[in-house]
This record gives sequence, structure tokens and C-alpha cells, in this order.
Amino acid sequence: MMAQLKDRPLIGINTDYVAPKGKTPYSHVHSGYYDCILTCGGIPVIVPPLTKDTDVNPILDKLDGFVLVGGDDLDPRKQGLGPHPSIKPMPERRESSDRLLVKLLQQRKLPTLGIGVGMQLLNVVMGGGLYQHLPEDLPRCLPHFDPQGGAHRHIVVMEPGTRMEDIYGEGEIRVNSYHHQGIRKLASCFRVGALSPDGLIEAFEGKDPSWWVVGVQWHPENEGNISLDTQLIETFVLTASKFRGGVRLAKVG
Repeated sequence: MMAQLKDRPLIGINTDYVAPKGKTPYSHVHSGYYDCILTCGGIPVIVPPLTKDTDVNPILDKLDGFVLVGGDDLDPRKQGLGPHPSIKPMPERRESSDRLLVKLLQQRKLPTLGIGVGMQLLNVVMGGGLYQHLPEDLPRCLPHFDPQGGAHRHIVVMEPGTRMEDIYGEGEIRVNSYHHQGIRKLASCFRVGALSPDGLIEAFEGKDPSWWVVGVQWHPENEGNISLDTQLIETFVLTASKFRGGVRLAKVG
């Protein structure tokens, strides 16, 4: 368990944007994101979808880390791809805001954790590419989602000598899986952190030692703070606590 000392790291969390036809738009975020940050000793700060750096920078000035959350798909047109019936693009305002966030987070070297589409966005903005729909684009892949919308899990294997292996240990863990897209081409600034048995990238991490950045395809916030998922969030929060100098969290008992 993480001891809560005088100064706890402030962790930004982006939000989804919903614009129902004929109704007032609103933002929301899954409670698991801020609950797991709290459990691991951080203070969550909810950040709305802002599209101007003059609005975003004053917020980032105060933060020690950032979580890019999951959501709907990225617009394939922005990646030079055609439409696909399986794709449900996120609203333009959210994608524009998220793309701006990634650029500013990278410039600042702010500790960053990308989850689900947050991981995919990190990869795309930094120069990588995606599979549009895994069953078609990667015919021999194992199932990565339940077509009926139910729970689905599979194993992922840690790559030796990586930050992910440091967090989870060598070998494999079992994770939840809800995605129909995946990483086709990994951005050059990242390296593979974990793979599924079919070779699909399930986690990556930054090569630049001055920027702690990890992306995971699974959703650690959905599992009620089970130990394996808490390990990742704890490591991220502890890293964020050191961002402005001085360890501000300590392990107890």
C-alpha cells in the first residue's frame, strides 16, 4: 500500500466528449481511472477536451503525470485510411484535444500512461500505424474482444530487459481485452514491452530515458485494483511523484 505523504502527485486524466443530437454536449470519464490513481497515492485531476495549447499548458504546468484513457476509435481519415464498418470514430473535439495533449506531454517529458485507445493514439501521433480491424487485417490473430460485448481475457508475454518486465517480472500475465484495433507499425521512439501469443503488441514503452511513457492495450482500471494491475499504476504514480524532484511517496507495510 502507498503511504500518503504531504505532497501527492497530481495526475491528469483526459475525458471523453459526447454530443447527443439535439442535446447539450457533455464530458465523462470511467470512475476506475481516478479510483485507481487514488488507491495508488495520487490525486486525479480531470481535464476536459481543450483544443488550444494556451488553455492546456497552464493545466500541465501543475501536473506530475498524465493518463490517456480509452474510448472509441481514432478517425481513420486522419491516418490516410478509408472507412470500415467496424469503426466507431470518437468525436472530432476529443481526438483533436488528445492529439494536442500527446504533443505537449512529449515536449514536457511528463510521465504518461496510455490505456486502450490512449495507447493507440500515442503510437499514431508519434508516427506509428494501426490495424483497422484485427480479424480481417491479422487473420491468424487470437480473439482480442468478445463480439457480444462480454468479458474476454488472454495472456501477454513480457519482453526481456524492458520496463514492463521490471514491473511484472519475466514471463506472462493474463489481461482483459476489449479492442478490435491494434498496432501495425510501432513508432520509432517506442520499443515493445509485451506481446500477445499471436505477436500483436500489447504494451510499449519509450526509448528516451528522460520521458517515462508506457502504453498498454488492456484496461487496468477495469479490474477493481487487483494486484497485477495495481503494480502498473503504482509504478506510474511513483514515477510521477519524482517528476518535480524528491520522492513524495513511500511504500509501507
